[in-house]
Parts: sequence; C-alpha cells; structure tokens
Amino acid sequence: MALRDKISNNFSSMLQPGETVQQVFVGQTKSGWWQAMGLLGLLIARPQMRPVAVTDRRIIVGAGSMWVMSKVNGLVSEHPRSTNLGQPSGLWWRTDALGETLFVHKRFHKDVEAANATIGH
Repeated sequence: MALRDKISNNFSSMLQPGETVQQVFVGQTKSGWWQAMGLLGLLIARPQMRPVAVTDRRIIVGAGSMWVMSKVNGLVSEHPRSTNLGQPSGLWWRTDALGETLFVHKRFHKDVEAANATIGH
C-alpha cells in the first residue's frame, strides 16, 4: 500500500460521518537537516512526525511517531478548512499555519499545493 493511502486509512477513525480526505502529507517538529547527522542527529533533535489530513471540512494534525511516517497515534489539533498552509519551497519547507512549527519535505509539497488549491471548494 502506498504511503499516502496508509496515512489516509490511519485517519479514518477521526473522520466525521460523510467526511472525506482530500490530501495527506507529513510534517515533522524539527528540521530534517538534523537527519544529516544520522542516528545521533535523530536522538538529539527527537523530531515527531505529524501526519496531516486535509478533508472536505477541516485540516487534522495527528500525533505520529519518531520512526513511522504513516502512524497516527491521536489528535494534535484541527483547523478550519479555509486555512491557507502557505507556499512550499526548498527541501525542508517551514510552516506555522497549523498551530506549531512543522517542517515538510519536498516530497509532500505537491500535496500542500493541492490542499491550498481546493480551499473553499
């Protein structure tokens, strides 16, 4: 199963009746540049993954783990669907739009852009 499908499925218990997931992406609480130091960098920085589901009604930020991108351990925050996430750029894009600073890797930039494109639809 593809990563985005796993993330979407792991949010299913948090969805309201009739709510559908439009996009998903993963942010983390520390810059990914710490990973360049390898295991030592991860142990020092201790980044937490934050899977994000953008639905037709809201944006849900989940509690993830340090090791698994697709795991959703609970709810961190939820935001109105009208929230503009910002324009992603660079390798590790920083956003403060979701209640805490998150760093989003370039592999998820197209998902953030797609979420922004469907605001109000």
